[in-house]
Amino acid sequence: MKKVGMILEGGGQRGIFTSGVLDYFMERRLTVPYVIGVSAGACNAVDYVSGQILRTKECMLDAQLNYELYGFRTMVKTRHFMNMDLIFDQFPYRDYPFDFRAFVKSPTRCLIAATNCLTGRAQFLEEYHSQARLMDICRASSSLPFAAAMAEVDGIPMMDGGIADSVPVRQAIADGYDHNIVILTRGRGYYKNESNASLMKLAKLIYRKYPALARALMMRNHVYNREMDLIDRLEKQGKVFAIRPTIPCVSRTEKDLEKLEDFYWHGYEIAKQVYPELKEWLAKRDECVSRKRLLVK
Repeated sequence: MKKVGMILEGGGQRGIFTSGVLDYFMERRLTVPYVIGVSAGACNAVDYVSGQILRTKECMLDAQLNYELYGFRTMVKTRHFMNMDLIFDQFPYRDYPFDFRAFVKSPTRCLIAATNCLTGRAQFLEEYHSQARLMDICRASSSLPFAAAMAEVDGIPMMDGGIADSVPVRQAIADGYDHNIVILTRGRGYYKNESNASLMKLAKLIYRKYPALARALMMRNHVYNREMDLIDRLEKQGKVFAIRPTIPCVSRTEKDLEKLEDFYWHGYEIAKQVYPELKEWLAKRDECVSRKRLLVK
């Protein structure tokens, strides 16, 4: 497969949809040379590159049978709504081992989007030598504002990649991947409402030492909506193959295991349904690349 990328949106527990899609792709041995993951999509991305079917589902859903990953009891225990130490320190090394060796051996380039708290801009990070640094990057990308602490990567405070760039199609294009599979965790036609004034005041207060981050939070909805417009245009041009849920989405902090299980299987079934169309789309892309090479020769 030539010059086709994949972009994975976040969305907290809605990422279980993406997990279902990717598990089907992995079963079919569908791989791409380039992946960007954002927030929950970062966890999906690294498990896809390492080829670990079901691992994301186990961490997001099955683990809740034995652990509280987020909630008020977690807040009392850790002072934060999300138990990031459990997810990124304990799970990958003990309970749900991450296959870093397979990740490194994969030919797929894997970028993780995080928001630099000092600049308010997205940074696209990758790591193939240190599992600890890779997990730090995933933690940073998944550190939701107001729910988790900032995470440091190379001494720089970072947070949720979705703050600055929820669906980084432009980054993929800049890296030379002008055709992309985009897996979204919201249905077609979803746009974010105008930023809540009270929430913005809270952002300015909590992140007063990081004004660029607070500004990025205030612009987040506007940036997201522009990205949805771009994806719609590129989809019409045949440059994006978008995969979205077609049933009501679960919430970002959904705890109902039955709903999460259903949303996972919805992702799996959607992938199964669109797979023939996707293969045709990919085949056309390969033909375009071959024709360009003939013209160059």
